[in-house]
Amino acid sequence: MTTDTGTEVFEEHRPVLMGVAYRMLGRVADAEDVLQEAWLRWSAADRSAVREPRGYLVRVTTRLAIDRLRRIKASGESYVGPWLPEPLVTDLTQTVPDAEERAVLADSVSLAVLVVLETLSPLERAVFVLREAFGCPYAEIAALLDRGEPAVRQLAGRARRHVGERRPRYEADPDQRRDLTERFLAAAADGDLEGLMSLLAPDVRLVGDSGGKARAPLRVLKSADKVGRFLVGVAHKGIPDPSVRFLEINGGPAVLMLSGGKPDSVFQLDVGDGRVQAVYIVRNPDKLRSLTA
Repeated sequence: MTTDTGTEVFEEHRPVLMGVAYRMLGRVADAEDVLQEAWLRWSAADRSAVREPRGYLVRVTTRLAIDRLRRIKASGESYVGPWLPEPLVTDLTQTVPDAEERAVLADSVSLAVLVVLETLSPLERAVFVLREAFGCPYAEIAALLDRGEPAVRQLAGRARRHVGERRPRYEADPDQRRDLTERFLAAAADGDLEGLMSLLAPDVRLVGDSGGKARAPLRVLKSADKVGRFLVGVAHKGIPDPSVRFLEINGGPAVLMLSGGKPDSVFQLDVGDGRVQAVYIVRNPDKLRSLTA
């Protein structure tokens, strides 16, 4: 197998590998580092002996992601304020024609679910991602992780219960979510507290991720009154030379706020029962580097 062919094979499977690594780590830069290391392993391997390149590459990527996640957890890094995953630009509405498959993939990469996945052990997270997001058979996951199938089934059941108990369940048509996002943005930009309150669920939550490197609440805000007043206060302060872009972030509509053409923050809403149930704001500049104007 030539180097060029090896490169073509790796690039063919890159979207799946990135999907695994990002869902495992919740960080674009870390996922890209894992893919770079996986490429080095692939380029050095005896590829003539590899019967299933996809399986081989998923196995290598998963194991590298597990190792990196273990190192991150072992380092005991403290994070200032609430933590959210690094926003990932997706294009599921264009690349995944099947609506049911698209919904599964969007859910598995959503900000809310990735926050819950942070609480799993690295092995539980790997099993959950491979099984729930990519539909891998238990026997295949067992082979990937060098574990017995009964142990993998046990890990999967434990992870599924854990995620099921903690994940918020908001279901909204993508068009409705986009419509509410636009109305929310307009009301917030105008400082229209009454308009905002009409869109917010009574127990709405606002989660702001700044990492201590930008202005954002250091605690989760709860209740329509607190969230609405905070957003109106932000609107009154404003940002220099503002502009906005609508993007698909982590499988759903989101707003990229720009200041002077540079990323300032990402807003995304979770919607249910026709109201905004959660507001996610990412302002940590380290997490906005992959977003360009």
